[in-house]
Amino acid sequence: PAPLLLLEACGREALERVVLRSPLLQRFVVGTHERALRSLLTPACSSIGSIAIVGGGLFPRTAIVLRRLCPDARITVIDASRDNLDCARERLDAGTVEFLHARYAPGRAEGFDLIVIPLSFAGDRAAVYAHPPAPLVIVHDWIWRTRGESRIVAIALMKRINLIRR
Repeated sequence: PAPLLLLEACGREALERVVLRSPLLQRFVVGTHERALRSLLTPACSSIGSIAIVGGGLFPRTAIVLRRLCPDARITVIDASRDNLDCARERLDAGTVEFLHARYAPGRAEGFDLIVIPLSFAGDRAAVYAHPPAPLVIVHDWIWRTRGESRIVAIALMKRINLIRR
């Protein structure tokens, strides 16, 4: 599809940087993600004590939303880019979110109740679906890839989130 060609040409990170410059786009992105995450996680939030968000450092929409939905949970943002983590620190309260400069590896993410995998995940997405690395896993995926419990984030973004239970 044409939007995928745009993503390929521009790169997802370049599009994220556009969002960083626009409060309107930030509200849209946070709002669409909050509606989708709220509808999937509201019943489970009270039992979620720890959350790992893979990537998500550049514009930390998922951390912003999950801080609202699961205020008592410990949140860790895992990102291979120190610059992206620095950007996230500017938008999140460092007292309530931990920042880990590392590449995500399923074996190194033990002990989390919820792990969030981004659309830009460079690892083995099929393995995440087949062998969830936590009791609850949210996988950001393309709109046509429905797995487990699923919600569309935004048709305009061609994006959905899938909730996988171990």
